[in-house]
Amino acid sequence: MSTPWQRTARGANLMGPDGSLGVTIFEEITTLANAHGAINLGQGFPDEDGPAELSRLAQEAIAAGQNQYAPGKGILDLRRAVAEHQERFYGITLDPESEVIITTGATEAIAAAVLALTGPGDEVLTFEPFYDSYGAMIALSGAKHTTAALLAPDFMPDLSTLENSFSPRTKMVILNNPHNPTGAMFPETVLAEVVRLAIKYDAIILTDEVYEHLTFGPRHIPVATLPGAADRTLTISSAGKTFSFTGWKIGWLSGPAELVAAARTVKQFLSYSSGTPFQGAIAAGLRMDTSYFTDAAATLARKRDILGEGLRAAGFDVYLPQGTYFINADTARMGITDATALARRLPELIGVAAIPVPVFCHPEGAARTRSLLRFAFCKQVPLLEEAAGRLSTLQDKLS
Repeated sequence: MSTPWQRTARGANLMGPDGSLGVTIFEEITTLANAHGAINLGQGFPDEDGPAELSRLAQEAIAAGQNQYAPGKGILDLRRAVAEHQERFYGITLDPESEVIITTGATEAIAAAVLALTGPGDEVLTFEPFYDSYGAMIALSGAKHTTAALLAPDFMPDLSTLENSFSPRTKMVILNNPHNPTGAMFPETVLAEVVRLAIKYDAIILTDEVYEHLTFGPRHIPVATLPGAADRTLTISSAGKTFSFTGWKIGWLSGPAELVAAARTVKQFLSYSSGTPFQGAIAAGLRMDTSYFTDAAATLARKRDILGEGLRAAGFDVYLPQGTYFINADTARMGITDATALARRLPELIGVAAIPVPVFCHPEGAARTRSLLRFAFCKQVPLLEEAAGRLSTLQDKLS
């Protein structure tokens, strides 16, 4: 019988076949990047702060003494701001008293929802590749983690076979849209099929939409806006990606009152509350003019294109993302089929670090994605230009 920590480690691909505990690939690659002075395009965090006005508001809140526990479900002003945001951008109406809670980042929202609503005997379905937090929390809950493949080059599921991934035991479907690590955005046809199957199998939908404003062309479609979805969908987002304040760890979860209450029950025994002086600042951020959100996406699109050109010059096949911080590159064209081994060499070889996509998969999915690398482009332009230059030397270094 495995212990909770062993299940968590195994779910996040941290447990070796012999039972030994490894470090995350992010820690390993970051250590290599630091050792070789490499540009770290592995982890997805910006290298510059978000809006100065929000920083000022947080500083003023600290100086004014807003440093004690916030209410367990978050300060009312931020819950109201989340509800206003969902109404303004998507036409979703929420009661901030009962249908919104503030969490310690999206990570806690994921944990609270999965632990509250799934357990032994249940199945939880994700697309694959999947964000590692999903695997860890599903395993900790005792549920079985099932997957449906996302297929290159557009990283869409095969709708003709998607139902094969469902069963009468499917208790929850976790969606990440826009999707990390592939950068895909699921169109309405895909989302509608997920909703149809969730209804058929009476599954809850947990939708992680932290990259909702970081999109490059296609319009973000919240799952909760689709017919039949609202009464079974919990939606997660956060300030980290939208406002480039990942260290503030302010997230939120919204949806039907009874599902939110279930998640809140678990959440209050995880962190209870956090980030009191940051919550008011994020409320102001959510009320910023729409131009802030569109400008941020346009800036990020330019950064995507700079890194994409560098990756092409390096000899990779490049899959341009429609959203998120991440771009995927295929090494197969260069005769390399083990992206994980290459990722471990890149920091020393050319001074650039990336994350291999197979680490976001179970063994079968890892074999399918074995030649893919994920690079983060949420960095300052001069750094991306330097990284692109270093990448252009890769083929010479390999030969």
